[in-house]
Amino acid sequence: MGGDLAPGVVIQGAIEATRESAGAFEVVLIGDETRVRDEAARLHLASSLPSVIHASESVEMGESAATSVRKKKDSSINIAARLEKERRTDAMVSAGNTGAVVAAALFGLGRIESVQRPAIATVLPTPQGNVVILDVGATSDCKPYHLHQFAMMGSIYARLELYYEAHQLLKQSPVHFVGNVEGRDIILGTADVVVCDGFVGNVLLKFAESVIPSVGNMIRDEIRSDPLSMLAGLLLKPAFRRLKRRMDYAEVGGAPLLGVDGNCIIAHGRSNARAIKNAIRAAARCAEARVADFIREDLQRLAPEAA
Repeated sequence: MGGDLAPGVVIQGAIEATRESAGAFEVVLIGDETRVRDEAARLHLASSLPSVIHASESVEMGESAATSVRKKKDSSINIAARLEKERRTDAMVSAGNTGAVVAAALFGLGRIESVQRPAIATVLPTPQGNVVILDVGATSDCKPYHLHQFAMMGSIYARLELYYEAHQLLKQSPVHFVGNVEGRDIILGTADVVVCDGFVGNVLLKFAESVIPSVGNMIRDEIRSDPLSMLAGLLLKPAFRRLKRRMDYAEVGGAPLLGVDGNCIIAHGRSNARAIKNAIRAAARCAEARVADFIREDLQRLAPEAA
């Protein structure tokens, strides 16, 4: 029920994810059942609608996160966390109130043993590949040890992401610290994992989201400035299209909340159906790759004193 365009795009994304999975996983929708079914009928998708679990309450985007999660026990976010805690589902996805999703995951799933603070991890493209940035919104008041844990969790997550991209197992190894990096180093791919507190990470993420379309608009304006540029632009159009797709947040779908004892994917509030579909696929990958289990095991191995 969460997100600027819910529930329509969530229904569409869930159906697309189910179709493309070819039976690899099953999707369950949680929300106001009457409203969900009415919306599916309006979109002419009623015959393809996945299973629906009714939730009599929902957390609105502007509500206080912790308060609403505590008071609205029957909200879709709380039910999603409860189902995963009971192992009736393997992962949860929400494009709703980020603070509420984090709170529901913490209250419902709990933290992995030895993890003191969770972190939202997101992926940005660079010329050298992808860079994982965390935290981008879960924890703002960080201590040095929290950042240390973020680095370890980010390293583990980056390794598992690479496993899926390369279709092969990676070697187990301690974190390789490359030192402090500047803001410019992030988009140059100097490091595989960049660690920061939630406030800085969230500002960085919002800035990146604004820069990408702005640069695209400036390039388009320059191309249209004279006939020769327009001709060159036509020749480069396929390359621009590939670049736009690579930098589109909808291709990633959502960001995992690392550190909770389960799989929680936080999607952008303005996610479209494609973003929801890819967020669901990311949730399935996290569940299949046992991300939480790897984080638990590797934290115990790399920092046994924290257990």
